[in-house]
Amino acid sequence: LIVGPGIKTGVSVATDNPREVGADRIMNALGAFSRYGGPVVVVDFGTSTNFDVVSADGEFVGGVIGPGIQVAAASLVSRTARLPRVELVAPPSVIGKNTVECIQSALIFGTADMVDGIVARISDELGARPTTVATGGLAPIVIPHSRSIEHHEPWLTLEGLRLVHARNADPADA
Repeated sequence: LIVGPGIKTGVSVATDNPREVGADRIMNALGAFSRYGGPVVVVDFGTSTNFDVVSADGEFVGGVIGPGIQVAAASLVSRTARLPRVELVAPPSVIGKNTVECIQSALIFGTADMVDGIVARISDELGARPTTVATGGLAPIVIPHSRSIEHHEPWLTLEGLRLVHARNADPADA
């Protein structure tokens, strides 16, 4: 199954250019809306950190795309003279006592606070508090430090794909 134009997803995309919205983002929106209803925000922690916003009516209304935690960490290593590569774990406190802890604090707590701040702004724009769902390989690192993430769905993209397959399956193929 290739998700693209002509495939029935059940998700209306209300963006300036619906064709530029990645299939993974549509699958996340579909999976989250089918499980939690709307409004819902999916935060996908991967190469980029994506926020996918679905209205109360199940319409994909847009989102936010920022650098992923690993991309930010790699940038510090490659673009500075002496900052080391660090393990992606939370340090013992926000105020780091050494360079490694300082970097870890920014990467983990900074990402969690970015999530909380963006979800708060999305709530203001929607006029309602959305359910917030995390997915992606790096979600478990951030979830314990976020006040806004309510659910963790590690297989959300695949769940959306399963739903699209079911909507597009030819009954004769069953």
